[in-house]
Amino acid sequence: MTAPVFPPLLTGVATVDDPLAVAVAMASDGCDAGTVVYNLTGNDLRAAIIFAPEVPLAQAMAMLPACGIGFQNALGATAPPEVAVHLDWNGAIRLNGGICGRLKPRASGRDPAAVPDWLIIGLHLQLWPASDDPGQTPDETALYAEGCAEVDPVNLLESWARHTLVWINRWDDEGAKPLHAELQGLMYGLGQGDFIGLDQDFGQLCRSGPTTTLIPLTTLLGQS
Repeated sequence: MTAPVFPPLLTGVATVDDPLAVAVAMASDGCDAGTVVYNLTGNDLRAAIIFAPEVPLAQAMAMLPACGIGFQNALGATAPPEVAVHLDWNGAIRLNGGICGRLKPRASGRDPAAVPDWLIIGLHLQLWPASDDPGQTPDETALYAEGCAEVDPVNLLESWARHTLVWINRWDDEGAKPLHAELQGLMYGLGQGDFIGLDQDFGQLCRSGPTTTLIPLTTLLGQS
């Protein structure tokens, strides 16, 4: 398999282990921001991007939606037009409504007001179904089960990195507004049930009767 080629600001590191765990170890040891750790050896696509934020964690968590939008843009450009790609607030990636992957954040600390030493967004995308019987996992799917057999994982990884970098640059130049605008049409379940919107830092706003509750994006740190 050909090694992926990344934009100049990003550096790829291949691994046969869990890229997210490897990235956490590398970041803890002080590796450079912009490192993309990836594993393309199995039936899924796994990768992680290391960031070095210059803003408090609450604002730096915008890297999660930026990576999500970047992935949607990347797959949307290569998948058949009838394939719908959506994002869950908690990082899940959906194809035609079924969960086929997830983005996971990790950081050096969990204080929303503190600038973290590092922040990592991990990507896990199921390429092949986990079971031969899709009826066992009706809410889950895989890339190649949704008409995307022509999508090459190396090209998808490269494209994800490029599109994510574009959105990070827009966030850096223009703030959160462009990401908010793009997410409106991509966020799965937004406006349905209790999920009524997002705050300025992409926290989930939920309404139960007369009460509106905010769930900060930082609550996703460390979740499996």
